[in-house]
Amino acid sequence: MFFHLLQTAAPEEIAEKLTPDSLATKTVQLVETIKSTPANELLAGLGQQALHFGLKVLAALVIYFVGAWLIRKVRNMLIRGFKRKGTETTLAAFVDSLVGIGLWILLIILTIGALGINTTSLAALLAAGGMAIGMALSGTVQNFAGGIMLLVFKPFRAGDYIEALGFAGTVKEINIVSTKLTTVDNREIILPNGALSNGNINNVSAKDLRRIDQTVSVEYGSDAALVKSVLMEIIKSQPLFLDSATPGAADPFVGLIALKDSSVDFVLRAWVKTSDYWTVWFWLNETVYTELPKRGISFPFPQLDVHMN
Repeated sequence: MFFHLLQTAAPEEIAEKLTPDSLATKTVQLVETIKSTPANELLAGLGQQALHFGLKVLAALVIYFVGAWLIRKVRNMLIRGFKRKGTETTLAAFVDSLVGIGLWILLIILTIGALGINTTSLAALLAAGGMAIGMALSGTVQNFAGGIMLLVFKPFRAGDYIEALGFAGTVKEINIVSTKLTTVDNREIILPNGALSNGNINNVSAKDLRRIDQTVSVEYGSDAALVKSVLMEIIKSQPLFLDSATPGAADPFVGLIALKDSSVDFVLRAWVKTSDYWTVWFWLNETVYTELPKRGISFPFPQLDVHMN
């Protein structure tokens, strides 16, 4: 119908029947401009527009390649800086990736803007999309934040033995969203970093030295001085026990700590290297069990005195 109108009506009649902002009006105006413009002027105008657009494309290409070169330089500087400071590999990779994505998005927006395209709507679309993704992945975002906290503050490292969220094991891997533990019976436990960073963490391997606190119960009537002497002899017979000559350690100590219903309790405290803790712990239990009876010291058992009238 529109083409029939162009063929049968004069331009003035057509303009009267069309709204000023309609596509048909613009088309009619373009047709009239082409008809009224000489061929040489029309070609010259098209040439200027082509040249103008070509310059925009050239500028966009320059911005893109220079920007890509700068992004590589910035990321290389970041990686070198992380290596000099000994930053955790996982954290360094995450920050490098995050910075790279942000810079590439900025470069794409600048390149599109250099072509004369309005980037306001594109930026708004990216912001809305980011918000929607963030809301949909709220739990994952929390784990991301927790992973960053763990990698920055380093409450534990790979190889440490920790207790957290009801699990205990050796840390094998720390990534952005989760931490992997291997238990002593060779099970793999995966803990979410969000909950892990907000919970209690017992890092058994954090210190080089640990103190063994062992309670030894004997029966009533035992010679307290003899018990203390035998326990101290047991400590001195183990070369892995440390004394005050080692920085951070103290001399071994044995003392009577409690009088229970059916036992007299003595406490044994001595320092060892963290790597020797369990070796010494098991050795101590066995040695106390075998040596005390040899010295006439008996272990208690629950007793109940019944008086008959």
